[in-house]
Amino acid sequence: MRLVFAGTPEVALPSLDALVGSSHEVVGVITRPDAPAGRGRTLVPSPVRVRAQEHGIPVLTPRTPRDPEFQEQLRELAPDCAPVVAYGALVPRTALDIPRFGWVNLHFSLLPAWRGAAPVQHAIRSGDEVTGATTFLLEEGLDTGPIYGVMTETIRPTDTSGDLLGRLALAGAGLLVATLDGIESGDLVAKTQPVEGISHAPKVEVDDARVDWTMPALAIDRLIRSCTPAPGSWTTFRGERVKLAPVTPVAAESVSALLTPGELLVTKAALYAGTATSPVRLGLVRAHGKKEMAAADWARGVRIEPGERLGEDG
Repeated sequence: MRLVFAGTPEVALPSLDALVGSSHEVVGVITRPDAPAGRGRTLVPSPVRVRAQEHGIPVLTPRTPRDPEFQEQLRELAPDCAPVVAYGALVPRTALDIPRFGWVNLHFSLLPAWRGAAPVQHAIRSGDEVTGATTFLLEEGLDTGPIYGVMTETIRPTDTSGDLLGRLALAGAGLLVATLDGIESGDLVAKTQPVEGISHAPKVEVDDARVDWTMPALAIDRLIRSCTPAPGSWTTFRGERVKLAPVTPVAAESVSALLTPGELLVTKAALYAGTATSPVRLGLVRAHGKKEMAAADWARGVRIEPGERLGEDG
């Protein structure tokens, strides 16, 4: 089949590479326009644009898929199908109808669970033990289209969203190619999504990543892992923000003092913080304007006083 691939971030690269190496022909790539990045706010192309150019594939970067000029360019490419992985923009019906077999989306959850922009983060934060990826026919609704195929993936106890998304991106690329093979052969027919088990996964904002130390240790562990690497979990200390890498819940009896939520305890080799249940041992931390470092080293540098705690705004 003639394919036009739509995707933007790094997580879409395994699928693009797999499609280029498949029996199908990738005749074009759609990605989001170059975006400002870094302190200088220099315009930077998306990872998908860079990879497409490496493959010598024409790239379209419409401001919006509603743009009539873009839709005319898409018609000229005459795709049979448009596979999609994390493109980042809603596709209108006028564009959805252009490819003969429509747009086929690879989504990183077991639909209808976790429809939306951040399925992996929400699965980890909610304590799901299993997730996966789904290929489905794109509709104007949010991740509501009929399903072609699924794969499952175990969520490991120490998985961050980055870890899990990396595995899903690699395995999901194979699922996407197999789905397109099945569509081309006529062996694969999309089935309507179940009406039960629907949940939603909106984008995780910076404020959502703030640690509430009155939560149980297990919930704090999941929150921090779900926000690693993005948007990055954080707390405050002496009124300034401190970013947190994953923590380790520990048995209360392993800590020499009874810690209240957010209260800190420094030992020779570790830094502990109290929660609503048992303490957690902090891993790496990064104070404002500083480099990331081991929590115990940071604690010695700022000279934590007895009774000081995380989470207070000063």
